[in-house]
Amino acid sequence: MGEWSWEKLPDLSGKLGVVTGANSGLGFETTKMLTARGARVVMGCRSVDRAEEAQEKIKADLPYARLEMIPLDLADLSSVQKFAKKFNAVHDRLDILVNNAGVMAIPYTKTKDGFEMQLGTNHLGHFALTGLLDPKIKATSGARVVQVSSNAHKFGKMQFDDLQWEKGYDKWRAYGQSKLANLLFMFELSRRFQAAGRDTISLAAHPGYADTNLQMLGPKMENSAFGKFAMSMGNKYFAQSAEDGALPVAYAAGMRDVECGQYFGPSGFMEMKGGPAIAETTRKARSIEDATRLWEVSEELTGVKWTP
Repeated sequence: MGEWSWEKLPDLSGKLGVVTGANSGLGFETTKMLTARGARVVMGCRSVDRAEEAQEKIKADLPYARLEMIPLDLADLSSVQKFAKKFNAVHDRLDILVNNAGVMAIPYTKTKDGFEMQLGTNHLGHFALTGLLDPKIKATSGARVVQVSSNAHKFGKMQFDDLQWEKGYDKWRAYGQSKLANLLFMFELSRRFQAAGRDTISLAAHPGYADTNLQMLGPKMENSAFGKFAMSMGNKYFAQSAEDGALPVAYAAGMRDVECGQYFGPSGFMEMKGGPAIAETTRKARSIEDATRLWEVSEELTGVKWTP
């Protein structure tokens, strides 16, 4: 794909998108890129104040940006339901859904519904959201759903006998499981869209190593001075910017030359930095058996049962 920048996105005027976690990091940069190319974006954010601040920042550079915000807490299924109900009542289409919001390597915590926080936020909340918004996605020709995964999926393993880590918790393995779940969901969604004869496109992307506030959340929750220092040094000397990290996500969300089931990431060494390119996945991420089982478990846990 060579050197690529968001300016090479096609004209997205008339397109409507939803970006979760749009007030900071990859979500903020993705939102800014899509609106710069003419898309209207609904920002799904937990904090109304931070969303409004993000809107002001975007409009300072892009006065014509078309933005709206609906509160969304992916760690609370009732919030997911409220978001979808409000969106579906107002809008008749959905061209682009970017399931971006997430948490990384945090101490053991549970969502409001009792799920391990990383799996609950990174996968289960987005699974429910996608299902609840699917009527609008289905009504939109050529719509696409983008999961934001991570290189961490490569050390992830689906612990179906203990998905919620009640038998012993490892914050990094739990993060890897949640990012593996993102890819299993993407591939299963792709298969189901194609089996149904739909032209909806299921994709995924990852940012490599990008400097965002995601890395600092765990150390802050643990009140670890060493963790904060280590993460800040890593971000300073090894990470690319959040804007560069968002390029694979924006590519998946907006470019026309994409196909169902593709996964994008940085083109550089170990997919850590660089412009968008086809990314590598593990064999586990392409397991049809695990993807099918995860879908069934996700329906059971969220109560959102849907057939693409």
